[in-house]
Amino acid sequence: MKTPNRILLTTAVAASAMLTLLSTPTLAQTITHDHHAAEPHKLSLNHGRKWATDEPLRSGMDRIQGLVEPQLGAAQAGKLTPAQYRKLATQIEAELGGIVTNCKLEPDADAMLHLVIADLGAGTDAMAGKVAKSRPVLGLVKVAQAVNQYGSHFDHPGFKPIRNVN
Repeated sequence: MKTPNRILLTTAVAASAMLTLLSTPTLAQTITHDHHAAEPHKLSLNHGRKWATDEPLRSGMDRIQGLVEPQLGAAQAGKLTPAQYRKLATQIEAELGGIVTNCKLEPDADAMLHLVIADLGAGTDAMAGKVAKSRPVLGLVKVAQAVNQYGSHFDHPGFKPIRNVN
């Protein structure tokens, strides 16, 4: 009699874990957008050169940069409210959704992009108050750092890094 209950419990726990994983927007998009099984674990250049981009990626990253840069100083001065952080996080997540939906990069560049997207998602989660031990300002700084990492590793003509990222 114990075996069927254990199987039922194990199945319920596994299903719950999967639902939790898929309910996280950034992770769900990363999972459904996977072009190949093995994702690299560290952002790197393409044999010493920046990775190719496409217009939807460049436009989306420009918009994210435009959302983040003007708010960074106020955030670092402690002047943004929790509601302002949540609104900004939602706007950045919307841009990320557009980038992921319209992704047309070759698989290796796409894998590198997903490392940047993961950092952007982690930053927006902190900004939105979804990370208990992180302050929203640290999430915004993480987003700004991820935007700058994107600029360092992807070919985006005219890209200028966000200033004053601490």
